[in-house]
Amino acid sequence: MIWAYRILFLPLLVFLLPRYLLRMKKRGGYREGFATRFGSLPDLPPKKEGVRRVWLQAVSVGEVFAAAPILKALSDDPGTEIFLTTTTSTGYALARERYRDRLAGLAYFPLDFLPFSRRTWNRVRPDLCLLMESEFWPEHLHQAAARGVPLVLVNGRISDRSFGRLSTLSFLTPRLLGKFSRILAASADDAKRFLDLGANPSAVDTSGNIKLDVNLNPTLTPDQGRQLRRELGLYVPGGDDGDRYPLLILGSSTWPGEEEALLRLLQEARAGETDCQLLLVPRHMERREEIHRILEAFPFSSHFRTSGPANDPVDVAVGDTTGELLLFTQLADVVFVGKSLSPRHSRDGGQTPIEAAAFGKAVLFGPYMTNFRTIARELVDTGAALVVGDEVDLIERARELLENESFRRETAETARRWHAANRGAVQTTLRVIRELLAAKPDRRP
Repeated sequence: MIWAYRILFLPLLVFLLPRYLLRMKKRGGYREGFATRFGSLPDLPPKKEGVRRVWLQAVSVGEVFAAAPILKALSDDPGTEIFLTTTTSTGYALARERYRDRLAGLAYFPLDFLPFSRRTWNRVRPDLCLLMESEFWPEHLHQAAARGVPLVLVNGRISDRSFGRLSTLSFLTPRLLGKFSRILAASADDAKRFLDLGANPSAVDTSGNIKLDVNLNPTLTPDQGRQLRRELGLYVPGGDDGDRYPLLILGSSTWPGEEEALLRLLQEARAGETDCQLLLVPRHMERREEIHRILEAFPFSSHFRTSGPANDPVDVAVGDTTGELLLFTQLADVVFVGKSLSPRHSRDGGQTPIEAAAFGKAVLFGPYMTNFRTIARELVDTGAALVVGDEVDLIERARELLENESFRRETAETARRWHAANRGAVQTTLRVIRELLAAKPDRRP
């Protein structure tokens, strides 16, 4: 199997390369550390005697945030060090900014081709390898198995799209999944999917979703929240009476088509004399020019976060930065969770609603939340969130929340209680990791 993959890798890479180069150009930030994709790790120090090295792979910003409690707990242990890789430039930048002093090394995940993967493994020489959520790179898994390095899939999940694809490779998938020492599924549904795909039952456990244990720091004080709203232009000058802060709608990690829906919501709400403003946070910041053009079609003043502090109040602010969504969420009264409204996302839809629930916000999302299927279902079933069928339904239900304060507060408080009752996955995950590290024979440099 592995040699067939190696033979097919290069033609597939050549076929897909233009698409990925274009994406990299749009997102930017890939120049620093780019050589690490080919196994060049000049800044990685040699392993220390008696210290276990853990290789943690977290694809992008969401996975880096989710992995933070594990990263911090392991790096606090003087007998353990972390080598972290990411796939995207945004994930790399976040890890460098927030966790660099906790890491033995930081790099991009190598291209999954024999010479680059083997070169990286030879330099890193980990004692344990952790992959977040749904990473099934054949060469990477093969290198771990060949070296006898335990592999753990952390917060393991399988989207509808991935499940369909892996099901068609039923003659190969059990071999891939069989290389994992442990698969810690984010939910019982995900655990069942791993078993249906041929994973070893003794390796599969349901740990719960570690994103529910997400670190909610920094939290804003009321004064800091008002200051941030002024920087965004989301206030109304009050003269001698002080500034006023209308109700705030947050579009959290929005995708194309959702910004227009939220702007029409703002129009409808204001036409009904609801005092409110809108904060849009697109999932991909390189769409800022597209969002500029969208805003030109609406009669709203606007301000983009990357332009610096706003000089005047506006109707709409755009949070076109990386790593600030946690702060923006704390400002909101009603949160719409993106990538959930369009049928084209029916198989891999939905951004995370967890932070909004944890901060006790009234949450809405569309019908396509397959990436957070279990969490979305639990939120709706407990009354902690509202699911909307389309744009018309979004406007109607959002206005209901905006106009009915008691309903909004009840929904928000239910979300907060749901989050508090569902934490604990990080401790389960850390227990498994420490068991494997303790069982692994010490490999001296």
